[in-house]
Amino acid sequence: MIENPIKRRPTRKIRVGSVYVGGDAPISIQSMTNTETCDVAATVAQIQRCADAGADIMRVSVPSMEAAEAFGEIRKRVQVPLVADIHFDYKIALRVADLGADCLRINPGNIGSEAKIREVVAAAKHHDISMRIGVNAGSLEKDLQKKYGEPTGAALLESALRHIDILDRLDYHEFKVSVKASNVFLTMDAYRLLSKEIDNPLHLGVTEAGIYRTGTVKSAIALGGLLMEGIGDTMRISLAAEPEDEVKIGFDILKSLGLRSNGINFIACPSCSRQEFNVIKVMQSLEERLEDIRTPMDVSVIGCKVNGPGEAKEADIGVVGAAPRSLVYRNGEKSHLIDTNQLVDEIETMVRQRVKELEEAKSKEIIRSSS
Repeated sequence: MIENPIKRRPTRKIRVGSVYVGGDAPISIQSMTNTETCDVAATVAQIQRCADAGADIMRVSVPSMEAAEAFGEIRKRVQVPLVADIHFDYKIALRVADLGADCLRINPGNIGSEAKIREVVAAAKHHDISMRIGVNAGSLEKDLQKKYGEPTGAALLESALRHIDILDRLDYHEFKVSVKASNVFLTMDAYRLLSKEIDNPLHLGVTEAGIYRTGTVKSAIALGGLLMEGIGDTMRISLAAEPEDEVKIGFDILKSLGLRSNGINFIACPSCSRQEFNVIKVMQSLEERLEDIRTPMDVSVIGCKVNGPGEAKEADIGVVGAAPRSLVYRNGEKSHLIDTNQLVDEIETMVRQRVKELEEAKSKEIIRSSS
């Protein structure tokens, strides 16, 4: 087994509700609702779908006092920590803090006077909640736009440090920071610069990354590159797609780097004329049927015996395609043959049985350790 070479950058640990961010905490996955916040039922349903997909934290836009009251009702109905996204009106921040927000996403510089910022910080301290400073290339301060001529990593850094300085002067340190851009290189440059200046946890993201396919590619390149350098403590994949898809892609990025485990890690061949069954069709069906599984597991499905045995030996469950019966490996050892025409049903049954075995073993271990 190759040792993971990624060494995460040391950061302070903060809390977003029940989820810790930074320090030795796992890199958390976030998404944001796109329903009308005042439609409480729709927003709660969307948050639950994201939680079912594995979301650690959810963000909800709160543009008005009416939305703030709706946020309070949403907070009562969901378990996942909620970040309230607020701009300009400090009174909204004060209200959602009272109503149970776990984190406030603000830019201190656009909240208003220092007296107003002081009130927001006092509320955050009183309720023991954290904040996120969110800097975006598309909304830089006018003087920074004039100074740099265009969004640059240095411009994003200077903007972030301005906001950070305000919170530092108010002796408030429970915050994370993001410096997002829609450009891969600009995003990476800004985060690299910021990571050298502060020890606060960093929230990664490529803002307005685009539609599902292109946005996924851009996010994987930028965030994957930063994560490989040890930069990043929490992340959101910003797509013009359903929020639960953002969650799934986020976990796929972390799983590919060995930084988080969430459900099944599929190893599958791209298929060729050697395949003994329709690999693409089988994998599409398996992914759909098994997306509810959260137990970490490697499942290898290879269409022929050229690479099949080697991959199967490294997986919890491995299948080597052959006709009329395919060979199954369990934990690196040959196990039995299964009907190649019934692969989807057979593999689903094996995976769910393995999940049951692992959960039972985990429960027994908990009982032993507590006795």
